[in-house]
Amino acid sequence: MAERVTFPSATGPALAGLIDLPEGPVRGWGVFSHGFTLGKDSPAAARICKQLAADGIGMLRFDALGLGGSEGDWGDGSFTCKVNDVIAACQFMTARGTPADLLVGHSWGGAAVLACARDCAGVRAVVTVGAPFDPTHVEHQYDACLDQVFAEGSGQWMVGGRTLTLKRAFVEDVRRAKLDDKIKGLRLPLLILHSPTDNTVGIENASEIFRTARHPRSFVSLEGSEHLLTGPGQAKRAGRIIGAWADAYLR
Repeated sequence: MAERVTFPSATGPALAGLIDLPEGPVRGWGVFSHGFTLGKDSPAAARICKQLAADGIGMLRFDALGLGGSEGDWGDGSFTCKVNDVIAACQFMTARGTPADLLVGHSWGGAAVLACARDCAGVRAVVTVGAPFDPTHVEHQYDACLDQVFAEGSGQWMVGGRTLTLKRAFVEDVRRAKLDDKIKGLRLPLLILHSPTDNTVGIENASEIFRTARHPRSFVSLEGSEHLLTGPGQAKRAGRIIGAWADAYLR
């Protein structure tokens, strides 16, 4: 069972979200941050959150600015906007009486939860799934239009059958983002999930995050999975691992 919600983004436009409600006794609540241009209904987001709900952990997943059902223009976003919108999502969960214990981020969303976890009041544990150590890892997806972006201020970028506008401010914001100090200063339990056969975000990213983080930190290999977790049972398996690991940190 799921509840459709909307809440204001950090910059104003409303964000569309879905709360996968726990089936049975409530163990806790969390917020999920999806990958770069994926959305709340991507396989990783939907299937992990549904599995966690089945395990008693209610999860809010939401579309980033300008994606899916959310208002605004994707091109007006940035890594900073994504980070601040995760914080806004946690504030929304607190306001409805279900404060988030857990932050889960897939791919670029994993980088975002690492960046903002300490600013999300009440969060007790953090999980990354296939996350990059450096947010600029996404540049390889739009590098073909970077010359136009820096020459004209923006450029058109085709992704997933749609056209997005990439703006110079977006690129510069991503390049300024650094996670080293955020990871070192996390001071929260961290679970890193990553596949050694991930051809989009290499396993070395998990190694860097683990090496930079301080205990308590855990790494679990999602062997046999690909980056988007679209294969049979891949996302559900990740959800089961997260649910078991999080048990010690839920209120």
